[in-house]
Amino acid sequence: MQELKRPTRRRGFYVKMRLLHKNGRQQDKNSCFRYYKWVLWLSLTLYFFSSYFISHKPIPLSKTHFSKSKSNLPSRALIESINATVLQQPTNIKESLLDLKIYIYELPSKYNTDWLSNERCSNHLFASEVAIHKALLNSDVRTFDPYEADFFFVPVYVSCNFSTVNGFPAIGHARSLISSAIQLISSQYPFWNRTKGSDHVFVASHDYGACFHAMEDRAIADGIPEFLKNSIILQTFGVKYKHPCQDVENVIIPPYVSPESVRKTLEKAPATGTRDIWVFFRGKMEVHPKNISGRFYSKKVRTVIWRKYNGDPRFYLQRHRFAGYQSEIVRSVFCLCPLGWAPWSPRLVESVVLGCVPVIIADGIRLPFPDGVKWGNISLTVAEKDVAKLGMILEHVAGTNLSTVQRNLWDPEVRRALLFNDQVQEGDATWQVLQALSQKLNRSYRRSTLSRQ
Repeated sequence: MQELKRPTRRRGFYVKMRLLHKNGRQQDKNSCFRYYKWVLWLSLTLYFFSSYFISHKPIPLSKTHFSKSKSNLPSRALIESINATVLQQPTNIKESLLDLKIYIYELPSKYNTDWLSNERCSNHLFASEVAIHKALLNSDVRTFDPYEADFFFVPVYVSCNFSTVNGFPAIGHARSLISSAIQLISSQYPFWNRTKGSDHVFVASHDYGACFHAMEDRAIADGIPEFLKNSIILQTFGVKYKHPCQDVENVIIPPYVSPESVRKTLEKAPATGTRDIWVFFRGKMEVHPKNISGRFYSKKVRTVIWRKYNGDPRFYLQRHRFAGYQSEIVRSVFCLCPLGWAPWSPRLVESVVLGCVPVIIADGIRLPFPDGVKWGNISLTVAEKDVAKLGMILEHVAGTNLSTVQRNLWDPEVRRALLFNDQVQEGDATWQVLQALSQKLNRSYRRSTLSRQ
């Protein structure tokens, strides 16, 4: 029998024809195997190359800094010491934010990391200034080329000096510290001067935000520092009516609650578990309307709550601090969130992330991230003047739409939106900040320059 000869030319065409004509001569197995291996290799190569170019952006080969001379370069202590997570792989963020670019100034450590010697600095309710900085350092939106930046983040920690004696953030140093930082960056970089700071971002995560004082009358009297009036302030303070302390471009952010503490609490008692406390509040409640400072704390709201409902078996009210109070929140149906000195409170975040329906008692408060958190679906709002009717109001809710509110509240996306993580995660609090900044691109010098070309 004459031996079949292996085809030597037009192998692709030959194999194709053999597939179309199954009754033809049988092809050599080795040739077929080599053909399929070649096709598989080519397909995989094309797949991985196309996937890479679609989902990745080029990483700068070097970190470009603008400075007059090497000796003027700011300290690198911040990046080296802030947290080991800086070395972790950044988490990808939503495609809509990939074009957003933020340059982070590398300031000397006296403006930020030196304050971390106080352990509470990165954990107490004012710590979002630290958390946002840390997350941005790891974020895909960070650029090392300031000339391609839309915004410039100025990492000055002013809320770290927290006094455990009187319970107030000691922020008397804030104005001089921020002013000094601005003098530094404006002398070493050209970016502040070209816009007068309108594309620069600061964090003011304390009682009256950009006014930098814990007491409202003093905050209003001092006002917003002149050197910050053109900038963007990320602040916890916000109201729906005109107020001197929000008379600046701003984004309302939530107070800081440790994601780790929430995780540990939910490991012991899930958000959808048994709730044997009907109404919960633990915190400062003055027995008399005027405290020793001569001021009306909480506009008398907490005093009314204590006088009216202390002893009511439906209300679990405690005036003393307890480190493990999150374990009480996760057992509660309703959690009272009355104003303190300022309208916002960390209880607002703690209630939401632990599945307790927040009862907001702070007239005119602006709540953080309204685009990401549908507050009307997950919380109750009670007017300050109606606080004595709390029992009746909550009974009505419990008998009507409580289950619907709880279902909305227990959505994991709601919890995610109010927590700051070491790395930006889609939907989390820093991601919400970036979304808010992306809506302010009209303040970007780079974008305005491109639009004129």
